[in-house]
Amino acid sequence: MAQTRSLQQRLQRIIPGARLEPLRPPGCGAVELLLLNADYPQGALDPEQVRRVMDNPLYWVFCWAAGQVLARYLLDHPRLVAGRRVLDFGCGSGVVAIAAARAGAAEVIACDNDPDALAATALNARRNGVELTLCGDFHAARGELDLIVAADVLYDRANLPWLDTLRARAAQVLVADSRVKDFAHPAYRPLGRFDSCTVPDLDESPEFRDVRLYRAG
Repeated sequence: MAQTRSLQQRLQRIIPGARLEPLRPPGCGAVELLLLNADYPQGALDPEQVRRVMDNPLYWVFCWAAGQVLARYLLDHPRLVAGRRVLDFGCGSGVVAIAAARAGAAEVIACDNDPDALAATALNARRNGVELTLCGDFHAARGELDLIVAADVLYDRANLPWLDTLRARAAQVLVADSRVKDFAHPAYRPLGRFDSCTVPDLDESPEFRDVRLYRAG
């Protein structure tokens, strides 16, 4: 498929030797995603490659631990999304958006400011037989939103103000995160803790396998 080749070429311009391959993250049902090859290049990058990675964060080539937890939660609790209008904030590979669509959402808006993430999400949606609406600017999303879902978007504490922004935009918000453990926000209550692992495996420390799930509304 031309779109897949184009996306793979963009990946290889950033990390030579990398490729996209279909993987099924554990715990996400039968969802299949195009992700970075499991035997991805792990040698030291030269300065130019480091610069390209910094300029083009490749969040979309991984299915992050929190994304898997949130996708599984939606699949296990379809009443949260059935017949509703859902926005996936920072969709990355699209795993949570795809899960919301499979769980019966009336419309799922996959939102990410990275055009490559949106391209990957579109490809992954087609692989899984679901339709998504793509959006490159959260503030450009029109109409009423019933639910916003967000996974692993709090990797930087500077992103915490988004919690208020998301809550003001939708009746309910679900946030899964493995990076910020101690945010205390009066609108969000904890739903549980889950063990998960990023795919492909980044050999991260155990603390990043500990995913916390929160709900507002």
